[in-house]
Amino acid sequence: MSSKIAASLATVATTFLSRSGLAPGTLKSYQSTLLPFLQEYGSMPIEILTRQAITEYLDDLEGIAYTTHHRHQAIIQSLFNFAVQEGYIKANPIAGLKRRKPDRAKGEHDSDEIIRYLTPDQLATLYQLVKHHLRMNALVHLLHRTGARISEILALDLNEVNLSDRRFQVVGKGNRKRWCFYSEDAALALDHYLKYDRHPRSTALFTAQQPFTLEVSRLSYRTAHDNWCELIAEAPELTDAHLHDLRHTFATERVGLMGIEELRALMGHRSIQTTLRYQKVTSQRAEIVAKQALKSLQNLD
Repeated sequence: MSSKIAASLATVATTFLSRSGLAPGTLKSYQSTLLPFLQEYGSMPIEILTRQAITEYLDDLEGIAYTTHHRHQAIIQSLFNFAVQEGYIKANPIAGLKRRKPDRAKGEHDSDEIIRYLTPDQLATLYQLVKHHLRMNALVHLLHRTGARISEILALDLNEVNLSDRRFQVVGKGNRKRWCFYSEDAALALDHYLKYDRHPRSTALFTAQQPFTLEVSRLSYRTAHDNWCELIAEAPELTDAHLHDLRHTFATERVGLMGIEELRALMGHRSIQTTLRYQKVTSQRAEIVAKQALKSLQNLD
């Protein structure tokens, strides 16, 4: 067996990144993406890395959007294609590997996916269900009234919220900051939570306490999601509803009431095309309402 065939993953990656013609931005993206992969498997001979090992590595990537996950997979795929071309291995172990699908529970979506939002009747049911759960009542109000992402709100500390002006600043995708503003009813829900349910032994806005150790920590997405599922379980009209749907509801309620650029700023969208998706949804909703009204008029005749 030649030394080239027995080369480590790190050696092949170094050669891969040293190719001429790579733009600086592309090279930086490749380096940052491959670094954690090399930290885990860099010393291993590339020929013994299996499809299962690489798939498990990709599955274990946490805290990244599915689009970022796709980039990781594509760059690793390119690395192994290069290894095949250069004779380090005979075949790409992840050839044909399917990309991860969006996780709707976390608000991920394809660009052509139908946007889900809550109707007024669904919102009324939801607010009835959460009104006695002070933490979830405050969280639901803030999500619905600000359009912030669940991850952005859970990352907030109490001192980052301007309670008198009813606003806070979040750090969104791409490390972009934006202001979020909330209504009087959300302020009331938040005030009740802060007075009667928030644990003071944490800097976080939303806190949780372990039932056995009594340790206080920042509310996790998993716990918030579990609370949400428990609360809506008895409401058939909220089947398949997700926390992130409140962000979509915020946007669809405001299309037509403000300029699309202003809505884009409130939502923290990088592309105006993302914001325009809500305009399409609102047009579809208007068409449904118009047809229902026409049907009612015909019945009167």
